[in-house]
Amino acid sequence: MLRQYELVDRVLSYDPNADEALLNRAYVFSMAAHGSQVRASGDPYFSHPIEVAGILTDLHLDDETIATAILHDTIEDTVATQEEIEAKFGASVARLVDGVTKLSKIEAQSESERAAENFRKFLLAMSDDIRVLLVKLADRLHNMRTLHHIPKPEKRRRIARETMDIYAPLAERIGMYGFMSEMQTLAFRELEPEAYASITKRMEQLREGAGDRISRITSGLKLLVGQKGITAEVQGREKQPFSIWRKLAERHVSFEQLTDIMAFRLIVDDIEQCYQALGIIHRRWPTIPGRFKDYISTPKRNGYRSLHTAVIHSERVRIEIQIRTHEMHEQAENGVAAHWAYKQGQPLRGDSYGSWVKDLVDLVDSASSPEELLENARMAMYQDRIFAFTPAGELIQLPKNATPVDFAYAVHTDLGDQTVGAKVNGRVVPLRTTLNNGDQVQILKSKAQEPQAAWESFAVTAKARAAIRRYVRQKEQADAIALGRQFYDQIVARLPAQLAPDALVQALKRLRLPDADKLMGMIARRRVTDAQVMEALMPGSTSDGQIATKPVAQPGTTISIKGLTPGVAFTLAPCCTPVPGDRIVGVRLPHAPVEVHAIECPVLANAPEEDWIDLAWGDGSEGGTVRLQVVVKNEPGSLGVMAGIFGAQGANIVNLTLAQRDQGFHVFQVLIEVHDLQHLTRILASLRAADAVVRAERMEPAVAAAAE
Repeated sequence: MLRQYELVDRVLSYDPNADEALLNRAYVFSMAAHGSQVRASGDPYFSHPIEVAGILTDLHLDDETIATAILHDTIEDTVATQEEIEAKFGASVARLVDGVTKLSKIEAQSESERAAENFRKFLLAMSDDIRVLLVKLADRLHNMRTLHHIPKPEKRRRIARETMDIYAPLAERIGMYGFMSEMQTLAFRELEPEAYASITKRMEQLREGAGDRISRITSGLKLLVGQKGITAEVQGREKQPFSIWRKLAERHVSFEQLTDIMAFRLIVDDIEQCYQALGIIHRRWPTIPGRFKDYISTPKRNGYRSLHTAVIHSERVRIEIQIRTHEMHEQAENGVAAHWAYKQGQPLRGDSYGSWVKDLVDLVDSASSPEELLENARMAMYQDRIFAFTPAGELIQLPKNATPVDFAYAVHTDLGDQTVGAKVNGRVVPLRTTLNNGDQVQILKSKAQEPQAAWESFAVTAKARAAIRRYVRQKEQADAIALGRQFYDQIVARLPAQLAPDALVQALKRLRLPDADKLMGMIARRRVTDAQVMEALMPGSTSDGQIATKPVAQPGTTISIKGLTPGVAFTLAPCCTPVPGDRIVGVRLPHAPVEVHAIECPVLANAPEEDWIDLAWGDGSEGGTVRLQVVVKNEPGSLGVMAGIFGAQGANIVNLTLAQRDQGFHVFQVLIEVHDLQHLTRILASLRAADAVVRAERMEPAVAAAAE
C-alpha cells in the first residue's frame, strides 16, 4: 500500500501546483473513517481506496480526482456524510464523491434491474463529469485484481460478468484500452477458467517451440524502418487470452488454425512517418486482404487514431501491426484521461469526448424496461464501426450492418422520423439496405412521414431502435385512448340518467386511476368492464352494484376460483376465454399470475403437466367474454335480428367483425359478455331458433385466438 508521502509525491511529480494539503487531509480522513474495516483478503479496507488513487496517479489526474479516489467509499461504507465531505474538501470533491457513491448504491432487487440501474446511474453521472467514471473504473480494476480473495464463487462470477458486460466496454468507449484489456483478462479467467487455462497453456507451448520469436520480429521491424531513416519504438506482444478466445468463437476455428496471435506496435515521431512506415512494411511482406484500417484519417468515436495492418511475416506467421505517433499512443492507452494535462483543470464533461455519451444518456429516457435499457446500451457499445458520409462530406460513424434508417437517426432524430427513402452513392435503395464502409448516403424525407414499426426489424443502432419503439408506444397509447373514448361515450349513453359534471372525477377515484387517459386506455384494452365503468360513474346503475377493486385481464363481474391459495393472482386466458361453467385448469407461469384455461384449450398441450393446477369456479362466479361465429342470411334485417337476440338475452356486444361475405350469407365473429355457461347456452339456442340465422357456434379456442 502507498504511504501518505509516497502518494503525495507521485501527484507532485507531474503536477507541482497540486493542493498538497487537500491530499493529506483526504488520506488522514479516509484512514480514520474506515478504521478497523478489513477486506476479504484480510488487508485493511483503507488499502483499497489508496490503491485506486495510485492507479489514477499513473494517468496523471488532478488533485481533486485523486482526493475523490481516496474518499470514494467513505459515504457508502462509513458514518461520513456528503455534508461533512463538502465542509472539509470543498463542493467539487463532494460532488464527485457523491457521484461515485450513487454508482455503487444499487437498490433494485432483480439482476436485470440492478444492472440496468447501475448502468443508468453511470450514464447520468459521467455525462456531468467524466472524472466520476475514471474513479469508478479504477475502483473496479482494483476490485478485479483482488477478486480471487472473495470466497463465494457466485459473487465472483457476478462481479466478473458485470465487468465484462459494462465496465470493460465503457473503458473501451473512452479510449482506455489498457484498463479494458486487463479487465477482460481478469473477468475471462473467472468466467471461463477452463478456456483460460487451455489457451494459456497452448501459448506457453508455442512460446517454447518458437523460441524468442517476438523479440526477433521486433528487432527486424525496427531495423527495417531504421534503414529508411525512421526512428521507431517497436513493441511486440502476444494477444490476451480473451482476445484469442473471441477470435476462435467468431471464426469457428481451432487454436491450431489461428495464426495471428502476435501483435506489434511501431511508435514514430509524426503522421508522415506513420504512412512511410506503412509503405515500407507493405513492400517487404505480403498483406492480408481486408485487414488494413486507417484510423488516422477517420478516427474512432472515442478519438482513437492509428494505422492497422496485417501481413504474412518471413517466419511464416501472420502478424498484426499498429503504427502511430507518441501522442496517438498516449491517447490509445489512457483515452480521455490522456487529455487531462491539456485541459488545464477544466472538467471533462460528456460533450468533450464524443457524441456517443449523449446517445447513451438518451437511452435512459427512451427505454421502457431495465432489459430494454441494457439491450440498447450493450448494442451501442459492442458493435464494430463503419464510416459513411453525408452529401456534404460529414463523416457519420455507424455499427456494422447499419442501414439508411440508422444513418438518418445518427444525423438527427427528426430526420430519422421523417425518412421515406434513401440514396446510397447516388442510387435509390430500400431502407433495409446494409451500408458499407465509405458509402455516401442521402436521406429522402417528408414531413408527412412517421416512424414505422417495421423499421425496428432491420435497424441496428440503439438510438434508432429506441426512437422507433418510443414513437410506436406513444402512437399505440394515443390510438387506445381515442378508441377508449368512443367506447366510453357508448357506456355513458346507456346510463339511466345524465351524469353530474364531476362524475368522471369521482369515478377515477373509485377505480383508483390517476387520470381519464388511463381509464380510456383500460376500456380500449378490456382491462375494465362496461359494468365497472357504469357503476363507478353512477353507483347503483348496474344490477349487481359491484366494482372490481383490482383490474383483471378479462371482463367479469364476480369471479372467484377454487383451488388457488388465497391472495394468488390469476388471469383468464385470452386464447380460450373460459366462462363460469366451463371445465378449467390453471397453468403456473414464471413471474406472472396463474393463467386459467378451458380444459379443451389447445395451448395446454404445450404446458408441462407439472405446471397444471386443478381449478373450479367459486360460488357465485359469473361474467366473462366468449367469441361466437354466427352465419346469417344475406337479406335486409338479418343483422338486426341477431343484435336483437343479444339484447333480449342481456348479452353485451364487445366486438363485431364481418369475417366473410358472399352472395348468400354473411359470417360474423361476435365477442360478447355472458354471465356463465348456462347464459351462453340460452343465447346460442335463441340464435339457432331464428329464421335469419343459419348457424351459431362458440368458436374453438385455437380459432378464437387466431381471430384476436
